[in-house]
Amino acid sequence: MPLHGPSYAGETPVDVPNLLDAGLGSHPDTIAVLSTKNSWTWRQLDKASDRYAAHLHAKGLRKGDRVASLMPNRDALLVHYLGCMKAGFVAVPLNYRYMPPEIDHALALSGAKILLAHVERDDDLAAAKTVADLPHGVIHYGAGEGDDGFEALLFKEAPAVAFDKPSLDDPIFIFFTSGSTGKPKGVTHTVSTLGWVLKTRARSFGIHSGDVTLSAASMSHMGASMTVMATLAVGGKALIARTFDPEEVIWLAREQAPTFMIMLPAALFRVVEDKRARHEDFRSLRHCVSGGDKVPAELEKRFAELVGIPINEAYGMSECGILNANPPDGPNKPGSVGPPTFGFVESIRDDDGNEVGPGVDGQLWTKSPSITVGYWDNPEATAEAIVDGWLNTGDMMRADEDGYLWFCGRKKQIIVHDGSNISPQEVEDTLLAHPVIASAGVVGVHDRVHGENVWAYVTLEDGAEPPPVQELIEFSRARVGYKAPELIEFLDEMPLNATGKVDRVRLKKWAADKHNAEMA
Repeated sequence: MPLHGPSYAGETPVDVPNLLDAGLGSHPDTIAVLSTKNSWTWRQLDKASDRYAAHLHAKGLRKGDRVASLMPNRDALLVHYLGCMKAGFVAVPLNYRYMPPEIDHALALSGAKILLAHVERDDDLAAAKTVADLPHGVIHYGAGEGDDGFEALLFKEAPAVAFDKPSLDDPIFIFFTSGSTGKPKGVTHTVSTLGWVLKTRARSFGIHSGDVTLSAASMSHMGASMTVMATLAVGGKALIARTFDPEEVIWLAREQAPTFMIMLPAALFRVVEDKRARHEDFRSLRHCVSGGDKVPAELEKRFAELVGIPINEAYGMSECGILNANPPDGPNKPGSVGPPTFGFVESIRDDDGNEVGPGVDGQLWTKSPSITVGYWDNPEATAEAIVDGWLNTGDMMRADEDGYLWFCGRKKQIIVHDGSNISPQEVEDTLLAHPVIASAGVVGVHDRVHGENVWAYVTLEDGAEPPPVQELIEFSRARVGYKAPELIEFLDEMPLNATGKVDRVRLKKWAADKHNAEMA
């Protein structure tokens, strides 16, 4: 039987073009958005995004045109998104880690007409091949108040424009995948699907008008940007961390009293390890959501010790938003990603498409009104991922008797050793439990006898001495038995992909190159 989240029967999605209506209607002159540098009332946010949209229109942009951005975490990025949604432009966030070839790929695939970019990326934009050919050029952020600068567009008066409001089926956002299994694809959301993403996020996390949410993750990705927008949609206040350094996050928590926080595991680990962090700094926090990859057990333990509440682990995708989450008002099972969220139906299936029961690993398929309409200009990938309205997540999951799901790894990253499936995340978790290990990445390396062998790469905590490799292997073996790595290498720095997760694709290539060299 499929697993069902709470129903949305009789409800409608968030009205995306009019996202600010709740706050404007009830408390327009209170603070809606705050960072360590700026604050915006609802009225200011509304007027600034109106002006920005009008200036883009004056440049020649029209409904449906793609408007790309290459920005660090700034409240200005939110103003950019709001302006795009009001005018029906399609927002195309680029990961701020992108290098020139990745920028070229994203701009070419999306057919972007214009790019908002921070001036500190000017050299990379000059090295990219597509930027010079953008029909409406580049809007520079951080260049002061020159005629073409973003700041000028925010505050310079613009002619009034009666925008052609986008319909529910019009595209409104293109998010790029992490590229962990190939070149990044453009996940396309319409006004309707994005509206359901926002409603699911607010309802699943219990976000309401009295909440103050702290988004300490990149708003070029769906997780953080949709949390901020979901908060605004219900009239709540949003805090935007400009960086994810412990100092800034701790200050925002101490001074602004957030009730809800979202942060990726690696960054959250740095916060709980920081000597400046105190229990009192997080006294206001009701819920903390983390995900994007498996939340290590050691992080769960140390966060609970520091803050006094557990992490609400969640699981989401750009293709559909948050699918699963430990509910804020129900049992929280550490290590689990929780049951299906609002509007989702889920099915765990074997390789033949047959549904499996509790306790059995399988691929997760899901249905929801928030599912993407497809990958931009890529019908083949769309047809492969979405079948009869069901999205194949590509992730391995296991359900327990209570309908809570447990992440078992990416299907394409599962290591098959002697016929048994090994999740890289499970092995990484054991290594991260060691006191001197700061990060870990685990991959499979081809072996003609065993199928694949388990290799691990690790980095050390600052100032730590590397322990003997065999000691680390035994440390892992005591926790996961045969799944423990056969080989461990120390790195000065762990490679990360565009979304800030461990880049297992690069690690796997390193491991394969070394293996092939040894076999030669």
